[in-house]
Amino acid sequence: MTDRQPTMFVPHGGGPCFFMDWNPPDTWDRQRRFLENLPASLPAKPKALLVISGHWEERVFTVQTNPAPPLLFDYQGFPLHTYQLTWPAPGDPELAARASGLLEGAGFQTEADPARGFDHGVFVPLKVAFPEADIPTVQLSLRADLDPAAHLAAGRALAPLRDEGVLIIGSGNTYHNMAVMMRGGAEGNVRGLDFDRWLTSAVTHEDPEVRHAMLAAWDQAPGARDANPREEHLIPLHVAAGAALADRGGKTLEDHVLGAVESAFRFG
Repeated sequence: MTDRQPTMFVPHGGGPCFFMDWNPPDTWDRQRRFLENLPASLPAKPKALLVISGHWEERVFTVQTNPAPPLLFDYQGFPLHTYQLTWPAPGDPELAARASGLLEGAGFQTEADPARGFDHGVFVPLKVAFPEADIPTVQLSLRADLDPAAHLAAGRALAPLRDEGVLIIGSGNTYHNMAVMMRGGAEGNVRGLDFDRWLTSAVTHEDPEVRHAMLAAWDQAPGARDANPREEHLIPLHVAAGAALADRGGKTLEDHVLGAVESAFRFG
């Protein structure tokens, strides 16, 4: 029996959404249940987590080397108790060094950040999925140019980690036009469906070369820039897709929330 882990992209909701009241009360229930059920879907408990969040960008790919990362409450205007959440997962400097080595071996420049904590793209969804906070976790930044082909290639470089029991998670949103979502939509009108259909066809394509070519040109898809005026919340998917290598993707969640569609995907 292998402990090879899949690679996946999960939506992380909006701010600390899973830990506060909403109207209607069930706004985030489907995403919460999806995250709660995530560990049971894995072949084994991961030895470590490598997480790429839409909330950390650096000039070059940068790994978090902090052995005890604090939480970064990088959201504004939410209830006081949401700034008192805890998720004390340990860091993993050895995994950080291994990830850096793989990226550098593929020709990428990397840096290390010994002070970085977990931003809410990490601790909000993972507090739901892994509430015990007992799995070593390392965050990897996006590269600030957000080049989709480079992030696919970075994922391919990181793929050997999967055979070492590391679960690679891209954390973002497939629809992230917040100006539209905050206005709400007309009853029954869900934004982003055209882009979501296209994205699903790309992720689930059986030919990995075609899949990667489609994702590299994501901004040419129908509704692409309506769904993602800026792509930082989508590009974590590219890292996950690259790390999939030949493994075909599947959609594991489609949720309609705040008038828009949000999806999750898994490879392997």
